[in-house]
Amino acid sequence: MKNLKLAMIGYGNVGKAFAKMLKTRKQYIADTYGVNPVITAICTRSKGALLDRDGIDTDLLESRIFDKNVGSMEVIEQADYDVMVELTPINIMTGQPAIDHVRSALERKKHVITANKGTIAWAYRELKNLAAENHVIFCHEATVMDGVPVFNLAKETLKACKITEVKGILNATTNYVLDQMEKGVSYEEAVKEGQRRGFVEADPSMDLEGWDAAAKLTALMNVLMDVKITPPDIKRTGISEITKEQLLEAAKHGQKIKLVCHGWLEDGKPVGTVQPQAVNGDDLLASINGTAAAVTVNTDLMGEVSIIEHVYEPEIDQTAYGVLSDLLRILTDAENL
Repeated sequence: MKNLKLAMIGYGNVGKAFAKMLKTRKQYIADTYGVNPVITAICTRSKGALLDRDGIDTDLLESRIFDKNVGSMEVIEQADYDVMVELTPINIMTGQPAIDHVRSALERKKHVITANKGTIAWAYRELKNLAAENHVIFCHEATVMDGVPVFNLAKETLKACKITEVKGILNATTNYVLDQMEKGVSYEEAVKEGQRRGFVEADPSMDLEGWDAAAKLTALMNVLMDVKITPPDIKRTGISEITKEQLLEAAKHGQKIKLVCHGWLEDGKPVGTVQPQAVNGDDLLASINGTAAAVTVNTDLMGEVSIIEHVYEPEIDQTAYGVLSDLLRILTDAENL
């Protein structure tokens, strides 16, 4: 049976969860697609690179020696692999170095999977066209709403529909903090509790100031609406100025305050906003609590279609599944494996 070789650039929580999930579905992949998935390269920022053409047993990484002199670009440009899995942390302000990682792999005619939303927030059209030119597949399902099939819904299920608007709640941290404040918890206490539970970053400013939501909205608009927009183009307001008094006042009127992402076309040009808004209690977004998320797309042929990501433990498995689903898509669609 032929090996399907994977190079993993970045091996944090998502990478580890994906490697574990891949092992549990290895026989399924072999039976269904006739290939044996093996990880032949792992590259991390702290440890360096580990290369093994015969495959790396990720359960035994502690006993393996990484080469700190080998960097990510060297692995991408020289290692033996069929699919590059890009899982490095996002730089919301530039999308780098993930964009260069993806670009280099595509230029080598390698398929690419990424969970880094910066690639499609900053360079989606370029990378999409580059993949087409090199007859390979560029996948990014895990970049927004973890493994929930937002992009595949549009690609596979809403064929011939034109998406003209997207709207939703896309950032778990801000949604959780607002939810807790509504229950009487202070802003600071809510942030600390989220950090204790592990889904709020040590420096949560990118979430609380709306940058993460802006990057996700940008990614959705670029892919689903076929526009060209970047995170700084989004009119953005975070939640740091929201008070418990405002939340209580909204509740008196049957409303909830949510950080709402909204993208649409105005005179043919893309417009996006991320800002706290009062939504009516019977609105779908009012029911999205804690670390849940939701997005609604407005189409010309099907009207509004909504997807909800419910709270799930462990949350990181949903992102890992998004990566796995992209791998299965490559196995289904690729002609040169």
